[in-house]
Amino acid sequence: MDGLLAAANADPSLYVWTVVPQTRQAMQAYVGTAIAAREAGTSLAFATVRLEDGVVIGSTRYFDMESWGWPAGHVRHGNPNADVCEIGYTWLTRSAIRTAANTAAKLMMLTHAFESWGMLRVCLHTDARNNQSRKAMERIGCKFEGILRSHRMASDFIARDSARYSVISAEWPEVKDRLTKMAEAR
Repeated sequence: MDGLLAAANADPSLYVWTVVPQTRQAMQAYVGTAIAAREAGTSLAFATVRLEDGVVIGSTRYFDMESWGWPAGHVRHGNPNADVCEIGYTWLTRSAIRTAANTAAKLMMLTHAFESWGMLRVCLHTDARNNQSRKAMERIGCKFEGILRSHRMASDFIARDSARYSVISAEWPEVKDRLTKMAEAR
């Protein structure tokens, strides 16, 4: 908790497009919500930790993990893993911006989603006004699906339009290759 709070408070001005807790009480609620969603089987949150020194530099999670009701006899019937999910709630502290941290995290998370869990689709979305995140999603090979209008409350307390992107299992090999090359270049 202390590591997350320190990372969040290093430069709060970074978080124009996402809600990042700035107080101990808000961080406890944020973590509590993540734990409750994990226990419900709909989310799995992580602290992002820099390997060199063990310092917490942010957070990310799988969420909206959904299992479909495949009929008996279908190859996916009884699959214990979710069929689709989203990756989001991603934020990094100032010192981790423009480093390999986010690329490495996305590579690990997408690899696990597609290769360990056998996901069919992984979605990512951002505030439609967040051009930097939109360009980053496109750069790694995510496909733009459209704008979800008035999708959720924005960090500036308006009804946020979300730009939605995804990767499907058939696209994963190309996206993985692209992400791997990006990670190696850093």
